[in-house]
Order: sequence, then structure tokens, then C-alpha cells
Amino acid sequence: MNGLWPPRVTRAQLIVAVLLFGLGFGLAVQVASNSDGDSALRGARQEDLVRILDELDDRTERLEDEKQGLEKQRDELENSSDQAEEARRQTIEKERQLGVLAGTVAARGPGITMTIEDTKGTVEADMLLDAIQELRAAGAEAIQVNGVRVVAGTYLTDSGDGVGVDGNKITAPYRFKVIGKPQDLEPALNIPGGVVQTLEKEQATVTVERSTKIVVDALRTVKRPDYARSSSQ
Repeated sequence: MNGLWPPRVTRAQLIVAVLLFGLGFGLAVQVASNSDGDSALRGARQEDLVRILDELDDRTERLEDEKQGLEKQRDELENSSDQAEEARRQTIEKERQLGVLAGTVAARGPGITMTIEDTKGTVEADMLLDAIQELRAAGAEAIQVNGVRVVAGTYLTDSGDGVGVDGNKITAPYRFKVIGKPQDLEPALNIPGGVVQTLEKEQATVTVERSTKIVVDALRTVKRPDYARSSSQ
């Protein structure tokens, strides 16, 4: 009930309400004046009645014009409010999309999980990098490897008995959580001479599972550039 009452009144609705109240008050005053003048009209001359009627017609026309003007203002205010809300919604959605690409927000959706078992210790950084590039080419939208979010500037290095991902050491088994279209991601890894076959030649074991819900929740912090600035500033 707290979310429904009291109703939220926007500035545009408040302005329209005030304008319509003023118009209604004017009409009420006019009706009251006409009621008070009924007795006076009974004794008026014909030319006076004609003049009064013309004045009433003019006043009615002015009030009608004013009413139409107020209705136009109301429509413009409502449209302006709707446009502002739509612009705000689009801005929020754009920020979310950019956050997914930059790795600053969590993402969920359909995709695959690829697990690489490396009991022989033969898997090297360049092999995992090939897997990441193949997944990106197949339409991967978010990738996480052993709790490290993969972004545009991610780099991999050999690190003793494991692999370094952006300076974070990870060890086998290497588990890729990937969001994208499963029907595109899995075949891309299993093409002849592709990622899976290359890893299996190194005596690694690779399993790929499709899923309707993959959660990529490892986050990256935004690094402020030292020199680059927006060209619009």
C-alpha cells in the first residue's frame, strides 16, 4: 500500500491542474453573474439584450480559445514529461550495456560453460587466449575465467604452473563462463582444428555445456585514463 498512496504528482500534472482550476473558477463566476442578472434582463430593451448576447458570445468564444490553449499546454507538458522519462530510461539502459562490456556490472543470460582439465600442465596462455578470441568472434558478450572478468584490454601470460590473466594468477581446471548464443558459441569451439582439438592434442580434457542461464559476476574497477579525454569537452 505504501507504493500506491499517496499518488506521485509530477510538476507537469500540477501545472495543468492549476490552469484548469483557474478556468473552472472563471466559468463559475460567469454563471453566478448571469444568475444575479436574470431579474435585470427582464426589463432590458431589445437593443440592450442584443448587445449583452453579443458580449456573452464573445466571452464564450474567448473562454473556448483559452480552454483549447490550456489543453494544448497540457498535451505539450505531458509529451515533454514522457520524452524526458524515455530519455532517462534509454540512458540507464545504455549505461548497463556499457557496464557489461567494460566488466563493471554483473551479467546473466544464455551461454556456455567450458572447463579445461590440465593434469599434464601443458596448457599455456596463448591457448587460452585463442579460446577467448574464438568466443568473441562467435558473439560472446561477457566472459569470465576462474573468477577474473575478461574485458577488451585483457592480456594473458604464462605464470609457472598456471596462467596470468591481467596479472591475476589462475590454475587448472580453467573454467570459462560465457554469455552469448549457445548455438553459435559451442560449434565455434569444436570446429576442426579449433580450440577443443588443439587443447586435446596437448592432452587436456575439454567439456562444453550449454545453459539457458549463465551468471558472470566477476567485476572490474573503472580506471580513469591519465591522458585521454573526451573530444566533446
